[in-house]
Amino acid sequence: MPDANALRAAVRDVPDFPKPGIIFKDITPILADGELFQTSIRLLAETARDASIDKVVGIDARGFIFAAAVADRLKAGFIPIRKKGKLPWKTREASYTLEYGESTVEIHRDAVHPGEKILLIDDLLATGGTAAAAVRLLDTLQAEIVSVSFLIELTFLNGRAKIGPHPTTSVLTY
Repeated sequence: MPDANALRAAVRDVPDFPKPGIIFKDITPILADGELFQTSIRLLAETARDASIDKVVGIDARGFIFAAAVADRLKAGFIPIRKKGKLPWKTREASYTLEYGESTVEIHRDAVHPGEKILLIDDLLATGGTAAAAVRLLDTLQAEIVSVSFLIELTFLNGRAKIGPHPTTSVLTY
């Protein structure tokens, strides 16, 4: 797939960020290049598998960049899943474990209606904690998750296993 290869070539490895021993996958070169950014949006939109998507849900914060653009392309609504305390109205929340503690994400209670077809997007799937929490939120709202889609998946961290039975797609895998 030449498009994915062009994206892969643009991802910059940053050693020892945010801490020693981590190799950070920097997507800012993709965002800075109009053609590559459009390619990433097209490939993520294609993970909807020709379903009629009602809403595209993006995970705080880099997931917003991709999900909002995909929502526009699919003529769907955009819904943010944010870190706790960032949404102004009544929310549902889900917590997850991090390497250094616990975190919580939230969605507005009325953001998704039962049976709506959802495409959930984030930039990176690593250990899967954040994505699994987002899926739990959408499941409690009785959404129909068409795909949980990522620009990049770090397969050696086995995050996909935490997402459960929902179809999961990644444009690039490492």
